[in-house]
Amino acid sequence: MHDMEMKYIKEAFDTNWVAPLGANVDGFEADVEKYFGDGIHATALSAGTAAIHLAMRLIGVKPGDIVFGPSLTFAATVNPITYDGGVPVFIDSETETWNMDPEALEKAFEKYPDVKAVISADLYGTPAFNAQLEEICQKHGVPYIEDAAEAMGSKEPDAEGNLKNTGSFGVCGILSFNGNKIITTSGGGMLISHDEELVKKARFLATQAREPERYYQHKEIGFNYRMSNIVAGIGRGQMVYLDSHVEAKRLIRERYKKAFADIPEITLNPYREGTLPNFWLTCMTLSEDSRVKPYDIMDALAAEDIETRPIWKPMHLQPVFADNDFIQVAEGISVSEDIYNRGLCLPSDIKNTDEDMDRIIGIVRGLFGK
Repeated sequence: MHDMEMKYIKEAFDTNWVAPLGANVDGFEADVEKYFGDGIHATALSAGTAAIHLAMRLIGVKPGDIVFGPSLTFAATVNPITYDGGVPVFIDSETETWNMDPEALEKAFEKYPDVKAVISADLYGTPAFNAQLEEICQKHGVPYIEDAAEAMGSKEPDAEGNLKNTGSFGVCGILSFNGNKIITTSGGGMLISHDEELVKKARFLATQAREPERYYQHKEIGFNYRMSNIVAGIGRGQMVYLDSHVEAKRLIRERYKKAFADIPEITLNPYREGTLPNFWLTCMTLSEDSRVKPYDIMDALAAEDIETRPIWKPMHLQPVFADNDFIQVAEGISVSEDIYNRGLCLPSDIKNTDEDMDRIIGIVRGLFGK
């Protein structure tokens, strides 16, 4: 938190406009639209998960419809597929970004030609091969959704090589402002799209699908998914600092890269040349022959009251999805499972001081005898 957030929160209190909707909601949407540019429209919602659910509803996912999603992601990317009865089929990762593998996606289309939609994620703020994934989906006549919940502020080249904001690929993009994201509203999200009518429809459904009548009339089922005016005020204040947050995350990444450069067992999470990740989380994998294992590092840091996290456990390994199909390119252990087995997320908070970083790095290096 900085100083601008309270300015907008105070305005909401001073005008007694605390309930959902209001000047801050409109302003936050406008701020995001300005940041993205390129004809992007936005609607502010209660969570990124709500945005994904609305995307599934707008695409028309019905009971039994197949939807492709990444295996290596947080559950919120794929859970909404099931809300209206869709069936997730999970796609393996590639090694260059840890995101959905275009080759595995092509393989999935061969097995499930009647798939309803595809959703990918930009893992840990690293842009996926979004232009390529979108092109594959367009070839098969299937809508593509980009879950950029972890990647606001990242940039990547489009099909023509022009650098554009991650989240602006496909029929719609998903943003999250959860408490741990690059900017936060404490809880909240947005659905963004170049399709203004799609965004208007999402906004309508998110407001209980109330028809524009003097009385309360509803012709279809809606949801209570709109963002509150207080929460949106935090978001308006945070937008001012988005680029500086990204820069702070980049410096953390560079600090770790330099600190572990002489430890061959450590590899930081990769990204494609020509892309600009927001470096939301710096992660590492350890070589197969490393005598130090991920939980050794996590336990050593935890002993000093320093929190770390495992890599997301792949969805195809989750008990709740035990019966769902999983598509990978090669036989044997999947790329996503291998990353999960050998990886962990390092402390990446922009409030980390130089002393904090020295402590973290010193503990890790000590495990390798450095």
